[in-house]
Amino acid sequence: MFTVTYAQLNAWLTAFLWPFTRILALVAVAPVVGNRSVPTRVKIGLAGFITLIVAPTLGAMPQVTVFSAEGVWILVNQFLIGVALGFTMQLVFAVVTTAGDLMGLGMGLGFASFFDPQANTTTPALSSWLNMMAMLAFLAFDGHLQMIAALVATFQSVPVTANVLGASAWRSIASYGAVVLSSGLLLALPVVVALLITNLSLGILNRAAPQIGIFQIGFALTMLVGLFLIQIMMPNLIPYFGRLFDSGIDQMGRVAGALRPPG
Repeated sequence: MFTVTYAQLNAWLTAFLWPFTRILALVAVAPVVGNRSVPTRVKIGLAGFITLIVAPTLGAMPQVTVFSAEGVWILVNQFLIGVALGFTMQLVFAVVTTAGDLMGLGMGLGFASFFDPQANTTTPALSSWLNMMAMLAFLAFDGHLQMIAALVATFQSVPVTANVLGASAWRSIASYGAVVLSSGLLLALPVVVALLITNLSLGILNRAAPQIGIFQIGFALTMLVGLFLIQIMMPNLIPYFGRLFDSGIDQMGRVAGALRPPG
């Protein structure tokens, strides 16, 4: 007769549950796979499938009862690690959204908005379009596979027993948030500067010849200039997205290094 002791059952449960929590937290927060349009069952299934592959390679887990105070604390730490890594990668897509907001505002498209299921709110049309392009580029560059590989590597650098609540990684995530504004400004800078010059030219023309009716042609002109410049930027836009994704993967490694316990 096949019998299972409580110690064996606890060992099997901890070997699956703790890695599963870290992986599921990243899947729920990370870009593309964490999109609100992806069903919850798909996210749980994907996290469970990855865990079944990764768990046998992690070695022995701490001899702790899974539902004890220490076991629950380990579970909380795994959740925090996964959220930190997923949020770090999510910041890369915030760069694209910020650039779209800045360009759309200068083009006069700030009022044109769509419902974004990922953010669960309305976003400008240009931001939604750039975000969609970034997601397609992310999949084309195998960014989702690199992100999962970076997550799996953290099981070696940040063991399951790590206490990450007081780690310096949270400060590094906050400082990395400054990249969102700076990189978004750099991406939108050509369009913003060109639109500023266009608006200044229209203002000078309005002062020189008020009878032309600048307010009637200004909106159409700024939109055409913006769309023309975005079309010119397209050949260099995808490689720029690739560099952003590489930066996000590298930052995940730095965050994991900061989460590593001392010694």
